[in-house]
Amino acid sequence: EVQLVESGGGLVQPGGSLTLSCAASGFIFSIADMSWVRQAPGKGREGVAVRDRGGSTRYADSVKGRFTIAQDKAKNTLFLQANSLEIEDTAVYYCAADCRYNSYSTTTNRYWGHGTQVTVSS
Repeated sequence: EVQLVESGGGLVQPGGSLTLSCAASGFIFSIADMSWVRQAPGKGREGVAVRDRGGSTRYADSVKGRFTIAQDKAKNTLFLQANSLEIEDTAVYYCAADCRYNSYSTTTNRYWGHGTQVTVSS
């Protein structure tokens, strides 16, 4: 069973930092594309950062230069280092995995964690 469990959210002041973690299990982590997605109150989901199976990363313009996505393959854990946090970063942050059955598969299934709340407030 695929499981994604986020942690590390909390209340921080503007300009502060948080490290979010996603503990993953139940799939081949090394060939999955991993993402962080957030959803602010009353808004749709916004892709924040992606790290694909080849190690390439990309970021939403809104977080570029402030957030960093990384992973520890040995521990099957995905991280999001969020620096210089702004009030607009307040959202529930979700970990997502685009999983393949094997390295030759051309299709993926997306799985989601349940999210961790990040609140940026003075």
